[in-house]
Amino acid sequence: MVPLLALAVGIGIFMMFLGLARTPQTNTAQMVQQRLSVYGGEKPLTVEEVELSRPFSERFLRPMIEKLGSFLSRSTPQKARQDLMNKLDLAGRPGNLTPEDFFAVRLVAAAVGAAIGLLLGFLFANPVYLVISLVAGALLGYYAPVLWLKQKVDARRTEIQKGLPDAMDLLVIAVDAGLGFDAALARVTDKYKNALSEEFAKVLREVSLGRPRLEAMDEMGRSSGVEDLHNFIQAVIQSEQFGTGIGKILRIQADEMRRKRRQRAQEKAAQATLKMLLPMVGCIFPTLWIVLLGPAALILLAPRK
Repeated sequence: MVPLLALAVGIGIFMMFLGLARTPQTNTAQMVQQRLSVYGGEKPLTVEEVELSRPFSERFLRPMIEKLGSFLSRSTPQKARQDLMNKLDLAGRPGNLTPEDFFAVRLVAAAVGAAIGLLLGFLFANPVYLVISLVAGALLGYYAPVLWLKQKVDARRTEIQKGLPDAMDLLVIAVDAGLGFDAALARVTDKYKNALSEEFAKVLREVSLGRPRLEAMDEMGRSSGVEDLHNFIQAVIQSEQFGTGIGKILRIQADEMRRKRRQRAQEKAAQATLKMLLPMVGCIFPTLWIVLLGPAALILLAPRK
């Protein structure tokens, strides 16, 4: 019963975090339809009906995590919260998590890991193994969200790095066709749906709200952590400051991005030989040794008459 209970607890925790990650967003069309239904004579929904229509994660789990996170944030330094906010922004705000929510998730994950380790420790029927599994489960649960967030940040940076050359080509084509730089960025956000287009869309929203364009772009380049994007933003800023033609700068940057991507591809191709060595030694060579040396070993081990 103990393994089944541990498995049930693990599945329940997994479903809880899956529900938090897949929380449905508010649809504008549905909101307009609900408002039109009120004017059409249909009976509007009551507060209880609206509350019950929300998923369980929105009604119970997320408020609980937010309250726990707000309690923990009081003892957290401001610098730590700001660093975590930057990491969440780099990761694309998975699950709409705030720094307070992330602190709460780490604490809940540590408690869940400790509970699972405690249940598994009972299987060994040894106090030493019980303590070790309890501590290991708590540490694993506490640091697993950090590793998950780091993986999200690295994946987003890689996505920005891969999408930059294609976006630069489209910017060059749009500017050569007569569009302004802001309009060219808007075309990129319409054409591509990736992390880079989201960053450009964020810059356009900030500019539309009155923030200087160069300031918004400079912050995007510094906070993204992608060297090529930062160099591109600095080139655009220098072009604006010195009055250089933006089309020429974009064309130079596009050629540079293509060259760097080709160099990275060649570097990975050169590393393929070393990466193939370990599977060959561990999987292929033992089979060959068994085939080639197996008969000889059987002959040597056979009893002599």
